[in-house]
Amino acid sequence: MTSATGAPGPVAAEPLTTGQPDTDAAAAPAGASGDGLAPGSSVRAGRLPTVAGTRELTMLAFRRDRIMLVAWIYFLIIISVSGGYGLKLVYKTAASRASLAASVRADAALSFIYGQLNGTSLGAIAAWRYLPYAAATAALMSIFIVVRHTRADEETGRLELIGATAVGRNASLATALTVAAVANIVVCVLTATVLDVSGLPAAGAIAYAVGQACCGLAFAAIAAVAAQMSSTARGARGLAIAGLVVAFLLRGIGDSGSSHGLAWLTWLSPIGWAELMRPFAAERWWVIAVPLAVAVTLAGAAVALAAHRDQGSGLVPPRPGPAVAGLLLGGPVGLAWRLQRGTLAGWAAGFLATGLAIGAVTTSIGKILGSNATIEKAFTRVGGQAALTNSYLAGCMSLLGLIAAAYAVAAVLRLRADETGARSEPLLAAPVGRLRWAWSYLLVALAGTAVVMVAGGLGVGLAYGLAAGDVGTRVLSLMGAGLAQVPAALTVAAVATLAIGLRPRWSDGVGWAVLGITGLIGVLGPALQLSQPVLDISPFTHVPRLPGGVFSATPLIWLGAAVVAIGAVSLAGLRHRDIG
Repeated sequence: MTSATGAPGPVAAEPLTTGQPDTDAAAAPAGASGDGLAPGSSVRAGRLPTVAGTRELTMLAFRRDRIMLVAWIYFLIIISVSGGYGLKLVYKTAASRASLAASVRADAALSFIYGQLNGTSLGAIAAWRYLPYAAATAALMSIFIVVRHTRADEETGRLELIGATAVGRNASLATALTVAAVANIVVCVLTATVLDVSGLPAAGAIAYAVGQACCGLAFAAIAAVAAQMSSTARGARGLAIAGLVVAFLLRGIGDSGSSHGLAWLTWLSPIGWAELMRPFAAERWWVIAVPLAVAVTLAGAAVALAAHRDQGSGLVPPRPGPAVAGLLLGGPVGLAWRLQRGTLAGWAAGFLATGLAIGAVTTSIGKILGSNATIEKAFTRVGGQAALTNSYLAGCMSLLGLIAAAYAVAAVLRLRADETGARSEPLLAAPVGRLRWAWSYLLVALAGTAVVMVAGGLGVGLAYGLAAGDVGTRVLSLMGAGLAQVPAALTVAAVATLAIGLRPRWSDGVGWAVLGITGLIGVLGPALQLSQPVLDISPFTHVPRLPGGVFSATPLIWLGAAVVAIGAVSLAGLRHRDIG
């Protein structure tokens, strides 16, 4: 429009109309909110229910976790079923079971490690031997599931993208708890079924499976609370796993301290609640109410806490770092160490605790196995020695070596994770070459593997030495046995490094597949009497059987040379391929 003088004038901000009535407004009845909802609906003015979209997110979560969930469920079932089958071979007679029960009641260390033995039936022995560890494994599964779909997705920005759609604030939390609950229920049903089919009483099988699942549900809720407290997925997992460690210790102290008035501590542990249901020994079904009540209460607390924090932050703010970086961060090695030192500390603490548990029962291994020639022969094949105690310790050190290989693989794969997460580009933009950057991660993996094995050997030697009255000799011997496993563990990690250098997209699958194959050969190969060429596929087959065996440096040198050669090829491939 123009003014009276013909010059352009200001244009009024008039609404643009077509001359037609607003059909949506005209069609809406009086009192309607305009969003298609009736008055009084919980969704007003564009607000969504806090759990809107949970069904779709849950379906997506199951699709994302389809492989991981199958692996967890399979592993949990195998723990109970294979253990029960093995016990049938060991304790065939009532006399052998009664002898075991007497030994357990007289040895507080056995009660601390395995729990209470309620009865002398085969089912009661299976629950004593495997239920605490099956319940702890179900708890670990729940922790990883819940943190993955809450804090981890929030940390990577996935939840921010999802939250921009028609999804409620608590949908991710509800999804995580739903997936964890379904996984535990499936484990419960399958475990009860296979235990019943194996010939154990149905009531005890159901109590065993329900106790295991209820522990998993309780820790799913604990993980949900931890995800609200910490601002990082690693911190949330650390808090929840720390709670699991405390629960295991409370159960162990309560089970071993009945003569000192400490049995009540078992009631403070979710693992203890599974045990207190007394599977296969006059089951106490009312105990189920305790973990379920805790799970519901803590899940409600997680929802309440989620409403009092900002997206991407935790209720406990992260600690600010120093204003000036130290000398350690002056190079890529120091940075790699800084990024992984917390993880290494957790692994080392776990190995130390596991070593203490192994060493504590070493002097009682004869009582546990009794005089069964079949099981002694199996231990001899696994440990590679005639003496039962040395064979047991050698087999345990080999098992710790396999677990250390898992740490080494995870540490090496951090190299690929930082590459795909674009965290390596700023570092490589500085005067840091690819080889220095990659070597820093490999060096931390090498040193970390040695540290965790020394921690494991220290724990075994310390506990065994205290029981045998010879701490110094046992500690040095078993720390040396632990270090002997390092070249084999690094050989497994070297294959993952080779995939990073040549086929980076395959690195995760190759690394964990090689570890799985190596573990199957190492654990089941001697018992199944596989041929020597098959056993030789595993690098752990070539490690000297220590303690007690004949030490030879030749296989360790060859394994070390293989690690160096594979590492060189890996670094050459990394140098000549695109980053990312």
